[in-house]
Amino acid sequence: MKTTKNKLSILRSLMAGIVATGLFIACKGETKKTTLTKTETTVYTNIIYILADDLGYADLSCYGQTKFKTPHIDALASNGIRFTQHYSGSTVCAPSRSALMTGLHTGHTPIRGNKEVRPEGQHPIGDEVTTLAEILKTKGYATGAFGKWGLGYPGSEGDPMNQGFDRFYGYNCQRIGHNYYPYHMWDNDTKVMLPKNEGDKEGSYGPNLIHEQTLKFIEDNKDRPFFAYVPSIIPHAELKVPEAYLAKYRGKLEPEKHYKGCDAGCKHYKTGGYGSQPESHATFAAMIHLLDEQVGEIVAKVKELGLEKNTLIIFTSDNGPHLEGGADPDYFDSNGPLKGYKRDLYEGGIRVPMIASWPGTITPAQTTDHVSAFWDVLPTLAELSGATVTDTVDGISFLPTLIGREQSQHDYLYWEFPVKNAKAAQAVLIDGKWKAIRKFKNGAFTPLEIYDISTDIGENIDLAESQPELVSKALDLIEEAHEDSKEPMWNFNLLQSE
Repeated sequence: MKTTKNKLSILRSLMAGIVATGLFIACKGETKKTTLTKTETTVYTNIIYILADDLGYADLSCYGQTKFKTPHIDALASNGIRFTQHYSGSTVCAPSRSALMTGLHTGHTPIRGNKEVRPEGQHPIGDEVTTLAEILKTKGYATGAFGKWGLGYPGSEGDPMNQGFDRFYGYNCQRIGHNYYPYHMWDNDTKVMLPKNEGDKEGSYGPNLIHEQTLKFIEDNKDRPFFAYVPSIIPHAELKVPEAYLAKYRGKLEPEKHYKGCDAGCKHYKTGGYGSQPESHATFAAMIHLLDEQVGEIVAKVKELGLEKNTLIIFTSDNGPHLEGGADPDYFDSNGPLKGYKRDLYEGGIRVPMIASWPGTITPAQTTDHVSAFWDVLPTLAELSGATVTDTVDGISFLPTLIGREQSQHDYLYWEFPVKNAKAAQAVLIDGKWKAIRKFKNGAFTPLEIYDISTDIGENIDLAESQPELVSKALDLIEEAHEDSKEPMWNFNLLQSE
């Protein structure tokens, strides 16, 4: 695997012997030891990483949403730091999660697209990489995942129980995760049927079942370090929510949008098809209301257990907003000024909100424009835990930004989305400012588009003709960043024409 200029500094900064009160921070290629006082950290730090599903950059009121409020998530931002230029691992679910778990961008990470495995699950992430959960376990962390997995079918090497997690509850399969009243959930390696959802019944709301297990995991592990990975399915795809929440918004987000979907009797009912929803706008707002409430309950549980000052909570989204299942991102202005949606490599497909709160350590009410991405999470949390990263990664720890220290910067960020018939493309972000995109159509790449997102965040003015040196640099960086996948289905030269 190719090594970027930044990787060596990361490996140096994550060397063995790091302790919780003596963190090594990598700064511009040098190793600099920064000692934290006892008031800045404790013996260990719990980690709760909450991942919304297809939540747009402006779907939170602290990022500009005006049609509804997200008070609990806003409170995280008020008590911590809000990132304005954070990027997801990819523009769809599975590769985004792969980048998160491996610290590798989509030019290197094993999973680069959504690939179904029947009857249930996705193409598995293999044993060749060390996941974030496996790294944290080396420092004694209890590890739990609660929500949607999507990186390997049950029993495969990609099953969360085979990738470093002690506890799993939720949807193994992304397709089954389209549905909010599923026939079953996975409890570790056991398939648990949900009698209240038999047939066309809707008695057990999936996100609520998952939330109960999340809170229980935090309670059960209050006396040891823990990592709670919470990949919610809200607000992905199907628009469904308990009546008590829908009633709060009914009639308040007119004109309503009626969506006719897959209901009882449909071939894919509760196995991936999106159910009908005559009140799409009200339901979408109600679902995010419920998600926001669950975030508030997680924060309250941490406070109740006296863990507030040694628990880092991060909230973000896996990619931009989708257009399926009755969703209406234009009505809600879900992307604010950003161009594009899920499956695009424009900013709207990959720039996501991220908030980090850690009372007593992160200075409250901060905003940062530090350029970061999902593959930075692994080195960040490894450094925080004192773990050693032995594999080569693409990420740079953003822990210095969280604790107010000098921060290393990426020379560039890279994405590729090599999926036939689904807006296949490559993109590179140079110096946090220059965005280059080329698309793969009819068996070949189109000419590069170049945007200055520091002045043109909506990517409206293509500067490629006036910036030939940037075109050349971007092509060189794309060549440097890309490695052919061992899975032929994710290699551009083998994709079928659209």
